[in-house]
Amino acid sequence: ISATLVEKGGEFYHGYTYSGHPVACAVALKNLEIIEREGLVDRVRNDTGPYFAKALQERIASHDLVGEVRSIGLMGAIEIVKDKATKERFLPSGSAAVVVRDHAIAQGMMMRATGDTMILSPPLIWTRDTIDMACDRIAKALDLAQADLRKH
Repeated sequence: ISATLVEKGGEFYHGYTYSGHPVACAVALKNLEIIEREGLVDRVRNDTGPYFAKALQERIASHDLVGEVRSIGLMGAIEIVKDKATKERFLPSGSAAVVVRDHAIAQGMMMRATGDTMILSPPLIWTRDTIDMACDRIAKALDLAQADLRKH
């Protein structure tokens, strides 16, 4: 193998400076220790995750641009539609989600547009107050996006 690599020459990409690096591994182990010590997984499972799901259903799902919301733990998805009743999408696909994303970011809410769906993947440290603040910002972004989308 080594003779072939020497004969052929060129770059040999075989790893990165952070892959398996002892410092990165130590940080990862410390992170796991903190997650366990603070009971973050249990808190998400028993408190903030269910609260997040309920908040999305009660505060976001009824918006005219939203076809569906779904979540598990603190991972959430908000589908953006042109027509709530028929679930018709905006064309081209993903165009409306980008408008929502840009308004969300302007409101201080980081969300990712993936196709016609807004993705939320917050840290495990979110609290009920953080979830409430996020829903306020998402609702505002949806309202602003809807006003922009009606112009076209």
